[in-house]
Amino acid sequence: MIIVMLGAPGAGKGTQADLICEELGLAHISTGDIFRANIKNGTPLGMEAKKYMDEGKLVPDELTVRILLDRVSKDDCKDGYVLDGFPRTIPQADVLKEALNKSDEKVDFAIDVEVPDEDIVNRMSGRRSCPKCGASYHIQYLPPKTEGICDHCGSELIHREDDKPETVLNRLNVYHAQTQPLIDYYRGEGVLHSIDGTKPRDEVFKAILGILKA
Repeated sequence: MIIVMLGAPGAGKGTQADLICEELGLAHISTGDIFRANIKNGTPLGMEAKKYMDEGKLVPDELTVRILLDRVSKDDCKDGYVLDGFPRTIPQADVLKEALNKSDEKVDFAIDVEVPDEDIVNRMSGRRSCPKCGASYHIQYLPPKTEGICDHCGSELIHREDDKPETVLNRLNVYHAQTQPLIDYYRGEGVLHSIDGTKPRDEVFKAILGILKA
């Protein structure tokens, strides 16, 4: 089973992808995680990707496609996987479709997690993260026990550049211009399913499972 997660940045599609993978035993393929690992390790690809991510821009297709196709060729993807953050553009979706066709595979489900822009800005601008252990917090929904300090390792939390309000708004503008057309693309493929992402996490997950197991 190959699943594509759609939705604006901060809509919660990554969280849902984790839950789906745990429930169905699939690999979670997040281009964001792949890029952040490269950035953390200081690789040339990571440094190049960081320039775009810090400005709230999409990483160019050539960089993204190269690293994605290599990743899904690994053994842990042989039974299926969930794509989180890819494809982001119609050209990327076409490249993915062409690559899957070569091995007689296809995208089985495209799950669109729908959340209004104003909710996205509130969710993302309140996020804080630990640069040492990677723990995530939210000043409103999941605050640390001590303001600004990681519960797990005691490090000072940071407000990532791509979570700041002005960057979030820019990312949303990019999403609506370049990524939202994928909703029509996958509707045309007959695999699109839209979910109300404003509901509690478990309700969203239950709705998604109902689609995947139908």
